[in-house]
Amino acid sequence: MKAHSALFSIVAGLWLVLPSNAQESGFKSIFNGKDLSGWKGNPALWWVEDGAITGVTKAEPKLTHNTFLVYTMGDVDDFELRLSYRIVNGNSGIQYRSKVVEEGKFGPIVAGYQADFEAGKTYSGILYEEKGRGILAQRGQKTVITPDPADPKKHKVEVTGALGKSEDIQAKIKSEEWNDYVVIAKGNHFQHFINGVQTVDVTDEHESKAARSGILALQIHVGPPMTVQFKNIRIKSLK
Repeated sequence: MKAHSALFSIVAGLWLVLPSNAQESGFKSIFNGKDLSGWKGNPALWWVEDGAITGVTKAEPKLTHNTFLVYTMGDVDDFELRLSYRIVNGNSGIQYRSKVVEEGKFGPIVAGYQADFEAGKTYSGILYEEKGRGILAQRGQKTVITPDPADPKKHKVEVTGALGKSEDIQAKIKSEEWNDYVVIAKGNHFQHFINGVQTVDVTDEHESKAARSGILALQIHVGPPMTVQFKNIRIKSLK
């Protein structure tokens, strides 16, 4: 029994020191930690620093539109995405099932679902549709999105439940430090998590607007000078 116990302790110890990615069956890395292979954006705003995708804006030139670093190695549909992010000032987000609508002065302009986050205390964790229907769930909400009976081109957001108080979820987010973000999209159901805490749960029944597939992208937002970083980006297909 002692031998078995000792062997178990050794195996358990080895498991604990394995990199987290090694414990994630079915996930693949989509950022090599060295350069922006597989990603496309404005090289004056995006580069790799300290093993992380880094987006930086300054006071000049001042951005006139939000811009993005786009993953170019294929669209996503049903998936789980995991990454770590850090932000100093400003607002950013993770686009998914999205599309490039044009090439702007400062780089690609993207529309679609966004797992939002910021340096402030209001928007981190929400589901926002960039250049679309706007906020589809505030932090802490379960919502269902349906067509507006008066105009099917418009939508209604119905709050159907709660995941917790917004301020309590915010308290789990570390300012100017690394945080872990998880996005799960399956069919018309979307879930966001930050540091293991679920932030939104959304069912999009507005079929004419609900995207079933599209690109991934990372955002730099107009506003004050900011720095945003992403690392350990990996994804698993849920098909």
